[in-house]
Amino acid sequence: MAPRPIIIDSDPGTDDAIAIWLALASPELDLLGVTTVAGNVPLALTSKNARKVCELAGRGDVKVFAGCSRPMLRPLVTAESFHGHDGLGHAPLPEPDMPLQPQHAVDWLVDSLMAAGDQGVTLCPIGPLTNIAMAIVKEPGILPRIREIVLMGGGFFAGGNTTPAAEFNIHVDPHAAQVVFTSGVPLTMMPLDVTHKALMTAERIAAVRALETPVAKAAAGMMASYGAHDAEKYARDGGPLHDPCVIAYLLEPAIFSGRDCNVRIETASEATMGMTVVDWWGSTEEPRNCRVIDEIDDDRFFKLLTERLAAL
Repeated sequence: MAPRPIIIDSDPGTDDAIAIWLALASPELDLLGVTTVAGNVPLALTSKNARKVCELAGRGDVKVFAGCSRPMLRPLVTAESFHGHDGLGHAPLPEPDMPLQPQHAVDWLVDSLMAAGDQGVTLCPIGPLTNIAMAIVKEPGILPRIREIVLMGGGFFAGGNTTPAAEFNIHVDPHAAQVVFTSGVPLTMMPLDVTHKALMTAERIAAVRALETPVAKAAAGMMASYGAHDAEKYARDGGPLHDPCVIAYLLEPAIFSGRDCNVRIETASEATMGMTVVDWWGSTEEPRNCRVIDEIDDDRFFKLLTERLAAL
C-alpha cells in the first residue's frame, strides 16, 4: 500500500517536534511538507524550529513553509512558559542549514491540495488553525481534496489548559477553528481528554533516552523539560504528551477510541473564548461534524513512539 500523503501544520513547540519525528520515522506516511504558524512561540522561531527538527533527523529534504504570524482576528498569545523561550524546551539543537521555502504556507497548502491525487491529503494541524482556515477561505476548492483533518486541540470534560474553558491551540485562534469545524471536511479531534492520559512518566522518558541517538536524546530532554511543568500543574506522575497523538492515530487507530459528535467553537464570550462545545451525549439534533477521541492505550502509544524514534 502506498504511503498516506500528509501535511503537518505546526508551531514547534516541544511536543510538536516529537510529532514531526514520529511522522518522519514512519514509512506508512509520506510527509509532503511542514507548514508553520505562530503559536507556542512567534512565527520566526516556529519556522526555525521546524527546520532544526527535520535536520536533526537527517531530513533536510523536507520542505518547510512559514505561514501566518498572528491569528485571524485576535492578538497572538504564546506559551514560552511551557515550551521555553526558544520553543524547544531549551534543547540545544544546531542552527538549521536547510532553507525556509520562499512561498507562503497558505499558498503552498492551496497549490498542493489542488494538485492532490485521488486519495487526497490528510492535514495534521498540531498548532493554532490559522493557516488551514486561511487556505479554506482563500480557495474553497481545496475542500474535496482534503481526505481528513486530524488535529490536536480542544477539550470537553477536561476543560481547558489556557483558560478554564479553552485549550491553547483553539484559544489562540478560535475564529480559525470555527472555519475548520464548519468546513464539512472529515474531522478527528485529539482533545485534552485523551492527551492527558498519555503521560510522560520518568520510566517512559528513560526508555526514550536509552536509545542514545541524537533525536532520542533531544526528545527525552524536551519531554523532561516540558513534562515537569505539567506534572506539577496537574499533580500527576508526568506531563501529557499532546501532539504525537495525531500521528499515532494515523499509524495505529486501534490505540484510540471515541465517538462522533457535534462540536462548535465559542467565539463570542471572553469568559469561554475558544471553548470546544462538544455534544457528547447527543443533547441536540445538530449534525455530527467531528470524531472526538477520549480514550488511549497509553502503553501501546509510548511503545510505538519509542520504537519509531529508534529508527531515526
